[in-house]
Amino acid sequence: MRFLILSDLHANFEALTAVLADAENKYDTVVCCGDLVGYNPDPSAIVEWCAGHCDHVVRGNHDKVVAGIDDLEWFNPVAQISAHWTTDQLSPEQLTYLRDLPRGPVLLEHFEFFHGTPFDEDEYVLSQKVAEQSLSALQMPLSFFGHTHVQGGFFRQHRRLGAIEAVQPEEREYAIQLEPDLLYMINPGSVGQPRDGDPRAAYALYDVEARLVTLHRVEYPIATTYRKLKSAGLPDALGLRLFNGQ
Repeated sequence: MRFLILSDLHANFEALTAVLADAENKYDTVVCCGDLVGYNPDPSAIVEWCAGHCDHVVRGNHDKVVAGIDDLEWFNPVAQISAHWTTDQLSPEQLTYLRDLPRGPVLLEHFEFFHGTPFDEDEYVLSQKVAEQSLSALQMPLSFFGHTHVQGGFFRQHRRLGAIEAVQPEEREYAIQLEPDLLYMINPGSVGQPRDGDPRAAYALYDVEARLVTLHRVEYPIATTYRKLKSAGLPDALGLRLFNGQ
């Protein structure tokens, strides 16, 4: 079994299209760690694609806000504008789809996945302390998560905590051979709005039989997304950040 692992698509259809072309014929099943919508100009197209092609999805914080599950008081002003705009773009059926997405963690046969942490879907795993707490809460040796928009992750062997780095700027992929006595928590990175200094769309592939997780980066036409974002009247800052991956 081969899995395509996506997260934080954030309504960026150009980025998703590039990922799908790059991963073509390399996966059997699609898993998404949440945040289908928010920030970018194609929420309807992304929700439709996920509804038709993702086998397993958990909700993200933007999905909850747009669907009316959470309020947006703690969103910054730019994110609030985007959330209001996004809600207006989606049909009642699409909003219901977002509203019905399950809360993580979701346990599959070979791994579990969630948006933030195993114990708080809105928590960011950016520090060693939160990483250690999260690894201790895992129910399976391998997990995938999102929310931070930072590709990479963490592993633990007994009491030793290690970091998994993102694909380097001069490379397109980075392979992680899973070892049987380690716990892994891996972030595929953001498809639609990377924040690790690399503007390329990010994703991961997991080959169960080979016990191999491969992190990937792929270029996409950011200028096209930017022009669509501007035409939609969304804040300019949302488009500019795409060019430097911040």
